[in-house]
Amino acid sequence: MLNLDLSGKRALVCGGSKGIGRACAVELADLGAEVTVLARDAAALEAVRGSLSARFGQRHAIAVADASDANSVGAAIRGVLERGPVHILLNNTGGPPGGAILDAAPAAFAEAFRNHVLFGQTMVQAFTPGMKDAGYGRIVNIVSTSVRQPIPGLGVSNTIRGAVASWAKTLSMELARFGITVNSILPGFTDTERLASLTAARARGANKTEAEVADEMRATIPMGRFGEPSEIAAAAAFLASPAASYITGVSLIVDGGRTGTI
Repeated sequence: MLNLDLSGKRALVCGGSKGIGRACAVELADLGAEVTVLARDAAALEAVRGSLSARFGQRHAIAVADASDANSVGAAIRGVLERGPVHILLNNTGGPPGGAILDAAPAAFAEAFRNHVLFGQTMVQAFTPGMKDAGYGRIVNIVSTSVRQPIPGLGVSNTIRGAVASWAKTLSMELARFGITVNSILPGFTDTERLASLTAARARGANKTEAEVADEMRATIPMGRFGEPSEIAAAAAFLASPAASYITGVSLIVDGGRTGTI
């Protein structure tokens, strides 16, 4: 029988205040996990916590931190660990601003590397000891289809997302012997605030309406529509479950068939 039961497991969902992160928090809680949502906006996090299912008696929590601020991240980690070990870590941070790679300042790459690769490394180093002790660990990274096929106009993001995928694959090989899996979700065009901002930027650059740009983007997707955050969350929740115990080191595309690679 497919075992998706996360009762007794503790999950930390980064970027959990909105979009894909929020959807992942909802899905994990629905499967029984006790969820801590982490982001910068305390009020938004409280709203998410109040919306999470607690039918299994879970006591959900929030952790306020900015991925670019090492001190706030460190304080958040200490607070999470005071509550007990984390069995499921969902790494998810906002993507870098759009723009041509040739126009990007070196500092933009450094900032994105810090917010994605170094932030993920800090999280993993903090929480894998507890996973090892518990004999259960799931690390799921929300990345991008640009890992397989670079997206025009997202020069910095394309670069850093590739680094995250390589980091995750390497990590998966090191942690597999402890029963800890490391996988990445590669979302396509998903109906979130980030997609809306990218659509608006493309529209300004091409002197088109946002509706026209959105229609052009949808036309590249075989399913003919944008994804829903809940559809990304469903894939992440499966990889976090006991049912996915023999799946590690994969980069799973969830994009309605848009990516043109095998």
